[in-house]
Amino acid sequence: MAFDPAALAHIRDWMQRYVDERKYPGSALLILQNGQEEFFHSTGLRDVENNLPFQRNSIVRIYSMTKPVTSVALMMLVERGLLHLDAPVSEFIPEFASMRTLIPNAARLDQTEDAATPTLHQLLTHTSGLSYPFNPGLLPQEMDALDLMFSPQQGALSERVKVLSSLPLAFQPGTRWEYSVGIDVIGRVIEVASGKSLDRFLSENILEPLGMIETGYSVPSGAGDRFASLYTPLEGDAMALNAAKQGGETLRLVDAAGDSPFEAATTFSGGGGLVSTIDDYSRFAEMLRNRGTAFGVRILGPKTVDYMMANHLPGDIASMGPQSFAEQPMQGTGFGIGGSVVLDPGRLGAPCSVGDYSWGGMASTFFWIDRVNQLTTVFFTQLSPSSSYQSRAELKSLVLGALVE
Repeated sequence: MAFDPAALAHIRDWMQRYVDERKYPGSALLILQNGQEEFFHSTGLRDVENNLPFQRNSIVRIYSMTKPVTSVALMMLVERGLLHLDAPVSEFIPEFASMRTLIPNAARLDQTEDAATPTLHQLLTHTSGLSYPFNPGLLPQEMDALDLMFSPQQGALSERVKVLSSLPLAFQPGTRWEYSVGIDVIGRVIEVASGKSLDRFLSENILEPLGMIETGYSVPSGAGDRFASLYTPLEGDAMALNAAKQGGETLRLVDAAGDSPFEAATTFSGGGGLVSTIDDYSRFAEMLRNRGTAFGVRILGPKTVDYMMANHLPGDIASMGPQSFAEQPMQGTGFGIGGSVVLDPGRLGAPCSVGDYSWGGMASTFFWIDRVNQLTTVFFTQLSPSSSYQSRAELKSLVLGALVE
């Protein structure tokens, strides 16, 4: 399979239309096939107020695209024999030893019953009973009141996790799927098991070996004005999906370069804290496509990567009664370790291959790996929330539509 140059032109037109219609401030797209660059294009602005272009070396908040990186880090510890996925999280964080969960249809936070302690596997697969502040329900409301978003300047990860452990779960572990801060807890597990802070472990074991020199928890020194600003079409908080209201301004500035918490992070969020460039993140995605090896470095064994990209749910996400926000469609989509897995392309609403592995971030960034066609695709922009437009399905249709015999 190869790309039709004329069809690739439709992608440029699509990217420009999103900018012209003031849906996205700017964007960049990189497509690799068999490790070779087949397409790159950027358009629009990284900083609307100062008229700075969105470029290949623009640095962006990748939010939940941090989750696959943290998941790889945990699997490295599994390969070293330092932990196993069925271990209860209380083996590493004792505060989770005696858990409670909300009873069905609870009206108050104190209406609880005994619960099993979530396992590492349940934390990784969003079946732990944890949640996010922007989801509906009693637990998310309390998480919101306590500001449990694991934002960049909230101090030590250990302290944030300790506060989280004092809350009841939303449901019995393993019984439902709900997008959650579970991988932030996994970040703390990595710290305990490795004896290193999460930022240091990721840097030494994944980022530096792969040459991801501009990826980290804070914008790298010397980056100048390459850090993109963040925008939203909503009135109020760009993360407050429960109270989301469309405003008159589709590109309202919510986090400006030069005055952003991502420029001096104190909290190392395993679920959403990294900033990166499109070339840096493509190096990580290529490592996954190549089953753990890229650029002369082995990060994971091939069987471990295959395991990560398998579906770890009994069926698709939709079959597990989700009530939460998610970065991907839930019908026809399973979930592996750190990302979603396509089970049935016909139910997703866009062309794709069985086994596609992908995830996105709240600022509308997105990546996917198609090992059938040996594709690695990374899309960067900076608009929150990622549910604002159906851009991911549109992009998949464009990219797969450009592949010809």
